[in-house]
Amino acid sequence: MAKDTRGRTTGGEGAATPPHSSGTVADPAAPPPGPPAPVAPATGLGSRFLRLWAAVTFSNLGQGASAIAFPWLATTLTGNPLAIALVGAAVRLPWLLFSLPAGVLADRLDRRRIMLAMSAARTVVVGTVALLVALDVMSLPLLYVCALVLGFAEVLFDNTSQVLLPSLVDRDRLAAANGRLMAGQVVTEDFFARPLGGFLIGVAVAVPFAFDALTAVVAGILLLTLRGTFRAVRVPAQPGPAEAAPATRRRMRAEIAEGVRYLWGHPLLRPLAISLAVLNMVGQGAMATYVLYAQEILGLGALGFAVLTSVGGVGGLLGGLLASRLTRRIGEARSLFCLLAIECVAYGTAALSSNAYAVGAAMGISGFGVVMWNVVTVSLRQTLIPDHLLGRVNSVYRLLGWGTMPLGMAAVGGLAVAVEALVSREAGLRAPYAVALLGIAALSLYMRRHLRQRSIDAALGTRP
Repeated sequence: MAKDTRGRTTGGEGAATPPHSSGTVADPAAPPPGPPAPVAPATGLGSRFLRLWAAVTFSNLGQGASAIAFPWLATTLTGNPLAIALVGAAVRLPWLLFSLPAGVLADRLDRRRIMLAMSAARTVVVGTVALLVALDVMSLPLLYVCALVLGFAEVLFDNTSQVLLPSLVDRDRLAAANGRLMAGQVVTEDFFARPLGGFLIGVAVAVPFAFDALTAVVAGILLLTLRGTFRAVRVPAQPGPAEAAPATRRRMRAEIAEGVRYLWGHPLLRPLAISLAVLNMVGQGAMATYVLYAQEILGLGALGFAVLTSVGGVGGLLGGLLASRLTRRIGEARSLFCLLAIECVAYGTAALSSNAYAVGAAMGISGFGVVMWNVVTVSLRQTLIPDHLLGRVNSVYRLLGWGTMPLGMAAVGGLAVAVEALVSREAGLRAPYAVALLGIAALSLYMRRHLRQRSIDAALGTRP
C-alpha cells in the first residue's frame, strides 16, 4: 500500500531553477537571462507549479473514479480472485516491462509533451472502455487488454511528472511542492473521486470511465498552458551555466545501463528502492482482492466500497500537509519507520476484523504513513539525482518499486485461490493481509540495517 504515488504516481513560475534541474532551455545566442522573478506569494511555489498541480489533480480525479470501476467491472465478469487480481496486475505490468525505456524517453524528449501525449492516450483508452461497457460487449480478455494499454500510458505520464517537477520549483521547496501535489491527489482521488466513482457505478458502470476520459482532456488542456521547453539539463563539470543535454544520443541500452549503475551504486537510493519493492509487492498484492474482501467479508456495496477505499485520504491529506514539517522534526529515517509500524496495524486489522469501521480506521491511518513515505523518498530522489540522469534513475527506481506490483498481485491472487480450496473462502480472502503483515515485519529488519539517519545525512552532504 505504500506505493510511490502516481503521481498516479505524477512548479512555480519565477522560482529559481535548481542547478541540476531541467527547465526552459534558452537559445544559446540569446542574452543572459535576468534575475528570477519573485515567487508568487499566494503559495510560495509560483504559477507554473499551480498549472502542473491543476493538471495532475484533474488527472487524479478521473483516475480515482475509474480505479473504483475497474475492479467492480471485473466482479461483474467473474468471481475468481485470481482473475480479478490479474486486472490490477495488467495495469501494473508495464512498470515491469517499460519503466526503463520510459526513463530514457523522459531524458531525451520534452517532458511536458510526453505528459500531453499520455493524457491523450488515456482519453482514448478509458473512452474505449466506456463504449465497450455501454454496448455490453466487454469481456474479461478485452478488459485485460485495455488495462494493459492504460498501464503503458501511466508509466510514461507518472515517471515524467516526477522528473518535471524539479524544473519548476527551487531545490529547497521540493518537499513542500511534493507535499502539495500529494495532498491534492489525496483530496481529489480519495475524498471526491472514489465516492463519486461509487455513485457513478450506480448510475451505469460505463459512466466512471467516460468521466475519466473527460478529466484527461481537461488535464491535457491545462498542460498546454505550461509554456516552455522542458528537456533534461546537463550540469557542466566546471562552474558555469547549465546546458541542454547533447543532441548526440547513445544506444538506449547504454543509457539505461548508466541509470542502473547510478542507482545500484548509490548507498541510499539502492536500499530505498529495495524497500519500496517489498512494500509494494506485499501491499498491492493484498489490495488486489480488496473488492472481494469488501463485498464478502465486510458486506459492502459499490458506494460502501468506494467510501472504504477513500478513507485513506483522511490520513493522506494530513500526511501531505504535515510531512515536510514532521520530517524536519523527527528526521527522514524515523519518518520512514513510522510507515512500517502503521502498515503492520492496518494489515493486522484487515486479517482479523470483520468490522468495516475498524478496517476503515486502520486504512485511514495507513494513508498518513504512505504519503509521508512518498514525500520523503521522492524529495530525496529529486535532490540527489543529477537532472540529465533523473528520468533514467527514477525509472529504475520505479521499476523496482512498481514492477513488483503485478508479481505480488498475481501471487497473492493465486494464494487466495489455494487457501480457499484448502480451508475456506473467508480464509482465502483474509490470507493476503496476513502475508503482507509478515512481509512488512521482515522488511523492518532490512531497513534497520541499511536506512539509518546517518546514511541519509551522508548522502545529502554529498549531493550534486
